[in-house]
Amino acid sequence: MPELLVRNLEASLAFWRGLCGFELRYGREDEGFAYVCLGRAHVMLEQEGLGRNWVTGDLDGPRGRGINFQVTVPDIEPTLASLRTASIALFMQPEQKWYRTGDEESGVQQFLVADPDGYLIRFQSPLGRRAVSTAAAEPLS
Repeated sequence: MPELLVRNLEASLAFWRGLCGFELRYGREDEGFAYVCLGRAHVMLEQEGLGRNWVTGDLDGPRGRGINFQVTVPDIEPTLASLRTASIALFMQPEQKWYRTGDEESGVQQFLVADPDGYLIRFQSPLGRRAVSTAAAEPLS
């Protein structure tokens, strides 16, 4: 499970819990630490400058460049509605996407949003599986 270094734990909790529906499992206020979860997605949030921070370089924003954290939910619509009500801009608008997984495709509805520190979260709900068409089934060379 990832541990994300954040600038302001209170702002991060307002986003992760208040807008995205994560639940607080436990926290250590004196260390600026919170453990949150939503379904099988578990995330640790740690405020920069408190407790022990694992910093390997400059902390220029946005953070988490080159990575997104996938969170599977039964339905993306409640999270979308919450974010829209709060006027939070999406990084990627909702889409339906089918990904090849061998001789099948797995379908999802998904969107991406950045948290207050710029970490990308990809909320997705499954659409099921289907056979891959012959044209799309060519192996990588």
